[in-house]
Amino acid sequence: MIDLFTFDSTIPRIVFGVGSLSKVSEELGRLGRSRALVLSTPHQENDARALATALGPRAVGAFSGAVMHTPVDVTAAALARFNGSGADCIVSLGGGSTIGLGKAIALRNNAPQLVVATTYAGSEVTPILGQTENGIKTTIRTSSVLPKTVIYDPELTFGLPVPMSVTSGLNAMAHAIEGLYAQDRNPIASLMGMEGLAALRRALPTIVRSPRDPLARADALYGSGLCGVVLGAVGMSLHHKLCHTLGGTFDLPHAETHAILLPHTVSYTEQAVPELLAPVARLFGSPRASTGLHDFTLSIGAPMRLRDLGVTADDLDRATALALSNPYWSPRPLEAGGIRSLLQNAWEGVRPS
Repeated sequence: MIDLFTFDSTIPRIVFGVGSLSKVSEELGRLGRSRALVLSTPHQENDARALATALGPRAVGAFSGAVMHTPVDVTAAALARFNGSGADCIVSLGGGSTIGLGKAIALRNNAPQLVVATTYAGSEVTPILGQTENGIKTTIRTSSVLPKTVIYDPELTFGLPVPMSVTSGLNAMAHAIEGLYAQDRNPIASLMGMEGLAALRRALPTIVRSPRDPLARADALYGSGLCGVVLGAVGMSLHHKLCHTLGGTFDLPHAETHAILLPHTVSYTEQAVPELLAPVARLFGSPRASTGLHDFTLSIGAPMRLRDLGVTADDLDRATALALSNPYWSPRPLEAGGIRSLLQNAWEGVRPS
């Protein structure tokens, strides 16, 4: 018997396939736009400029200042560039940092966004924006920041470094896993989440062995997109709260923080709802989801310890206090001692027990 549920999700138009980067101009035409500002991080500046050049008169240039956690001062600079160039839309080329900047601009001026996803962030299909100001990261959910179109071209990920591929993929997995025990979970989101997890479970070990494997790269993009839809369709919980707290407060790399924390946040939650995480345990061939995730992340060379990101033992008490302020809903009550122990284990990189 299936319980009463509600599934409410709006997914952008998806263009998927090798060579689909060539569809950007056509897709802008579908949106009725002709003056795109191309966004990227400094690392992808050359790619952004090349795309702007390829778009010809449909682009007004590139802004390559996107950084992690979407600081509001960077958004202000990008918005000034947008307004000064006469742009009428945004093309975000990259991962979560660039997509976040595009969303932050759209929040302020309602500009249509087209995303060319080059990592496995998943945020390209969500109406969620996280912004940082004065060291505090806040998250909002509004349809005004949802991109109109997303292009997934597996060829653009062939050169994504293996460590970034691994952590970005684990970041996507976290969206799907938290969707399984969300307060507003439903069978449709859970079905998509498990399909996304299975695709990434297949893809990531192959990418580690053969980074340019076309089937694995396509599988990873497919899986991350599904996990992103789950992120946009249901509420998140303790894992995402901790990642936002640590990332915004201590300026930690976003995907690496997700990768390190995931087995430990799942271990904390699994004690309350083991039946909801049983499909994850089976997928990873382990009696428990948390140990299966730990062993999987270790096997693909993911970072395992918060202390390797520069977090100190003294930081953990502050992180615990921040995690308990304005907490996300959790199926297991949030207790200071339990959260502090979770963070200690993640700091040391021990296997969940």
